[in-house]
Amino acid sequence: MGGMLGAQVRSSVVGGKSHIAFPQCKRFDPRTARKMFSVAISGGGGIVAGAGLSIKGRVSVGYCAIRERGLDHKPALLMPVKRFCCGATRIGLLEMGLTRMKTGMESVLRPSGKAGSIRASAAGDLEDNPSIKLKEKSSGTVLPYVGIACLGAILFGYHLGVVNGALEYLSQDLLITENAVLQGWVVSMLLAGATVGSFTGGALADKFGRTKTFKLDAIPLVVGAFLSTTAQSVEAMLIGRLLAGIGIGITSAVVPLYISEISPTEIRGALGSVNQLFICIGILAALVVGLPLSGNPIWWRSMFGIAIIPSILLALGMAISPESPRWLVQQGKFSEAENAVRILYGKERVAEVMHDLKAGGQGRTEQDAGWFDLFSKRYWKVVSVGAALFLFQQLAGINAVVYYSTSVFRSAGIASDAAASAFVGASNVLGTAVASSLMDRKGRKSLLLISFMGMAASMLLLSLSFTWKVLAPYSGTLAVLGTVLYVLSFSLGAGPVPALLLPEIFASRIRAKAVALSLGMHWISNFFIGLFFLSVVNKFGISTVYLGFSTVCLLAVLYIVGNVVETKGRSLEEIELALNPPL
Repeated sequence: MGGMLGAQVRSSVVGGKSHIAFPQCKRFDPRTARKMFSVAISGGGGIVAGAGLSIKGRVSVGYCAIRERGLDHKPALLMPVKRFCCGATRIGLLEMGLTRMKTGMESVLRPSGKAGSIRASAAGDLEDNPSIKLKEKSSGTVLPYVGIACLGAILFGYHLGVVNGALEYLSQDLLITENAVLQGWVVSMLLAGATVGSFTGGALADKFGRTKTFKLDAIPLVVGAFLSTTAQSVEAMLIGRLLAGIGIGITSAVVPLYISEISPTEIRGALGSVNQLFICIGILAALVVGLPLSGNPIWWRSMFGIAIIPSILLALGMAISPESPRWLVQQGKFSEAENAVRILYGKERVAEVMHDLKAGGQGRTEQDAGWFDLFSKRYWKVVSVGAALFLFQQLAGINAVVYYSTSVFRSAGIASDAAASAFVGASNVLGTAVASSLMDRKGRKSLLLISFMGMAASMLLLSLSFTWKVLAPYSGTLAVLGTVLYVLSFSLGAGPVPALLLPEIFASRIRAKAVALSLGMHWISNFFIGLFFLSVVNKFGISTVYLGFSTVCLLAVLYIVGNVVETKGRSLEEIELALNPPL
């Protein structure tokens, strides 16, 4: 600490603010005044006021204020300091270098004489106080393990999209061509299974860990795909779709959870949005794989069978992947956590990362959270945000567009259904790739707002194209244009952000279960949309349905403005301390 002696530091969090007091300080080397002044505020960032400083060995009591300048600025701060010495008052400028922000006091200048105090305000909102914690670049190997986890995201998208092209042909084979209800169940049984799987995935991930849950998940994924491929009756197909749904439900909960927990803070947004990118790739792959169907009607069986390959690769890949260091720390397995950190970030960052994990893991001293804890006053606000985001995502109509895109294009007079749907899938991939590059620069909240506003405008365009007679000659072109713009808007924010944001805002002790609950809302709403979308369209008309989707998007914008906080540039531990302070 270089000449600093005898400081006793007390820190507390009261009413969303941090209070750090220095009861007693002894005299120190005058040269210390020229060294760095580092303050760590619980939750990161904030305004610091009321500090005592000693310059050149003289007692100076005054005040200072620090307002952070964000990660994109140099870490130099100019602080006006009002000093009182021998009755004289003068204003000076003290240039200070700001070092690492941590949960607790790293080092401070100690005045001789009575103690001063520092009061740090978190301002009540993360977005007003971006983290100024500076990290060195990771030299570990995170990307291969993110890639392995994203095999689950590919399966998620593939199973969602594969029925789009195959439904007509499997209906002929299984003799349900005239039974719209059974066709709806073939689509929706996957979603029913996914609802069960999402809740199961959270409990399994808490009990057995993230990587072991992935390996267990390969069982329903492989068996479900096999039964769907070999089905000779609609009953066998429904069982296969149910098991595959359970499998993708588990991956939908565990993939974003695992990626968020192993990703370095500085690139967590980009890596988290890769999950949605691979879901889009899976959907696109399903559409492309369906192209030979017109010339080979039994090709639909091969389409379902292809899903077995990535399911096996996911299990094999997770056998060599490191467990989440955060889960290991929660379980008290510190040596295993250190080994995982060494693999993921490099040996030079082991001490730093382990310090952060231990400092931010206050939840591990508490009893494991149960399902009812999610509805407690302490956690309900953030849990409700997660559930609401997924509810808005689904009620905005994206899966209705994906599932029935060929039917919509056909009604609009588009000649090639498969080609039009594949074009939509490519737009989804493109938009998500752009979102990945913007996530850590523009932030999660701004992308959500842009996304839902674009979706509202696109759905309004689609609605008008089917309503206004003057636009009838162009309805086919407008249907494709509106759908593509909608998918692009969705993939910029509404698609990737919820799955990325949720593991960030949930406390470690509830993270897996809260993600599972939010995804349960996703799958339940998804299930009913898939089951009743065509019936609602037949009753009210496609134009009215699209207008309803547009209204939902506008409501989502209002909700996001008032309830969603920005998390870019903050570690999971900083976010947890700010949103879920320890008891």
